[in-house]
Amino acid sequence: MVSEKTQIYHERQRLQFCLLHSLNNLFQQKDAFSRASLNAISKKLVLDDPNKETWTPLSFLFKPHHNAITGNYDINVLISALEGKGKSVVWHDHRIGASSIDLDDGPERTLMGIVLNVPVKRYAGLWRGSRHWIAVRKIDGVWYNLDSDFATPQSFRDAEEVREFLDCIIGHGGEILLVKNDT
Repeated sequence: MVSEKTQIYHERQRLQFCLLHSLNNLFQQKDAFSRASLNAISKKLVLDDPNKETWTPLSFLFKPHHNAITGNYDINVLISALEGKGKSVVWHDHRIGASSIDLDDGPERTLMGIVLNVPVKRYAGLWRGSRHWIAVRKIDGVWYNLDSDFATPQSFRDAEEVREFLDCIIGHGGEILLVKNDT
């Protein structure tokens, strides 16, 4: 269980930087990633792309892997950022359900945490088609939802409640990405 001394790091949502917040929440570290580091990853992804985008008058703002002003980073940035920290990402097959995810993880401790990508409706449902990144992680034996939209981290009772939450995410069109420690 979480001791009274356990401090849980939790960044709050700002603009569309939820990927930045979810990564820092996942790593439990304020500067595990920065806006500059994610922008650099985005830029490198474009330079490494054999099918480079052509320039348009809006290219200064709408980049292939993020929005230059608000953030809104894509899955390619997430995977590259995590691989740069020695992690791997496994896309969970939503047809199987969350029951197949080993949340107890045994002595190997290969599962660092979970990143979710969920559809959101904002502004009374007028802004649709947007997605939000959320980190879920086990800290001192307790699983937490570290959603940057929350005022504070939300703990789960047990692994079964985590699985129910993940099944709900799948049922509402969300994606589950398992973040693994490379061994």
